[in-house]
Amino acid sequence: MGSVVFTDRELDVMTVLWEDGPSTVADVKDRLADPLAYTTVLTVLRTLEEKGHVVHEEEGRAFRYRALVARNEARVSALERLRRTLFDGSAKLLVSHLVRDRALSEEELEGIRKLLDERLDDEK
Repeated sequence: MGSVVFTDRELDVMTVLWEDGPSTVADVKDRLADPLAYTTVLTVLRTLEEKGHVVHEEEGRAFRYRALVARNEARVSALERLRRTLFDGSAKLLVSHLVRDRALSEEELEGIRKLLDERLDDEK
């Protein structure tokens, strides 16, 4: 898998496509938290299409855009980039920072512990 990098605006638009599925420019515009002009949303979608992250199909006079990049693929790529650039490639530093610097609930910490235990069991 190649690296998938989105700008903040692209990520906002991709989030709508991931959550709602194929959508028109108007659909995306209506779902964005930050109000953007129709032409701005269209420009972002066209840029995403040029990058190969979305594709469109004609639907009457409108285009319906569909994500080609899965949300999980974007997560993996973003996390890998974050680990490489901000944590010197260390997953241990990344997890350590997450656990120490965020106000995690006991439930979240227990969930992390369970995931680590499961991973360690898989390695045996």
